[in-house]
Amino acid sequence: MGKFRQSDLKKTSQEGHPDKKRKHALSFYSLLFPLVFILISSNSFAEVISSRSAITINASTGEILFSKNPTLRRPPASTTKLMTAIVAMETENLSKVVTISQKASHAAPSKAGFKKGERITIEGLLYAALLESANDAAVAIAEAVAGSEKRFVSLMNQKALAIGARDTKFINANGLPGPGQYTTALDLSKILNYALKIPKLREIIGTPEAQVTTKSGRIFNLRSTDELLWSDEKVIGGKTGYTQKAGHCFVGAAQREAKTILVAVLGSPSRKNLWADTEKLISENLWVEGDGNNSFYQEGPNPSSNIADASMSGVGDSFSGPDLAVFQNLKDINLSGSLMGLLQPDVPENLIGSPVFPGAGLGDFSPDYGSRESHF
Repeated sequence: MGKFRQSDLKKTSQEGHPDKKRKHALSFYSLLFPLVFILISSNSFAEVISSRSAITINASTGEILFSKNPTLRRPPASTTKLMTAIVAMETENLSKVVTISQKASHAAPSKAGFKKGERITIEGLLYAALLESANDAAVAIAEAVAGSEKRFVSLMNQKALAIGARDTKFINANGLPGPGQYTTALDLSKILNYALKIPKLREIIGTPEAQVTTKSGRIFNLRSTDELLWSDEKVIGGKTGYTQKAGHCFVGAAQREAKTILVAVLGSPSRKNLWADTEKLISENLWVEGDGNNSFYQEGPNPSSNIADASMSGVGDSFSGPDLAVFQNLKDINLSGSLMGLLQPDVPENLIGSPVFPGAGLGDFSPDYGSRESHF
């Protein structure tokens, strides 16, 4: 009788239980297939959103409910005026009377049409800047608060950093095109979330129509560029933006009962697409109930936009499309980290790190995450 070798024992333990091996594989794939379905469904929804980047966040928990290129740098256009309003309201008395300068009166469209030498309160200018996206009003505010637009822009950038919008840089008070000016959908949501905590600012962006008067008695009838204020009672308010380079932009908030969501959309090809995308994001996410485990709203490094740097935090006993955020492309997904903790112990070791299917993978992903032109 031949001697029984240790290597034979090892070989038997690895190859002698085909039923157990198949059981492991079946258990693994039974968990894998729902995930693939969710990824494909999420990807399909992302493709429905025509804008270059977008994000939807639960304002209370900071949970990301949807994202598409949330850290992609884009021109802010007139969404810039939210930061203009924040700095003005925290720095200056709104009843202060401002004299319109020549520079302000010559600002490129869109503008309210203030004339050099006219006098109006900062509050009146804020209504003009936020409702009708008046560039002349934004410049006048900057000069009144800081003495010059250049000094005011410095305050804007300091404030952006202070509230955690670290991937944002402003070069003027109104968002007109220029080099070195950018923001992201994620940062815009942070700026709006901060703005909503200022009662007067929240009131202004939620006002569909207003009337302001200069000290000489000239009346300006203002109508908000936020069309959702006229059609969707869930909408709290927001700020639009447009330049040729930026495309159509919007950042706003909607509320249902105690839940508030923030929506930021950048780079939409048309105003029609902008409102369609925004309405989809509101309707798809205002009713989503999450546990807050995927919270990326805290200050700190930007969420990863690459699966190689990210981990699937917040993965619990069941999968949820919104909780896993949006996967743009199926490319190079590695099942590791938190997700593997869910799948173990029934996953064969030789499958750990394998792609979902040959040649497949996951691309951009973020769960753990100058010309004179019309401008409004």
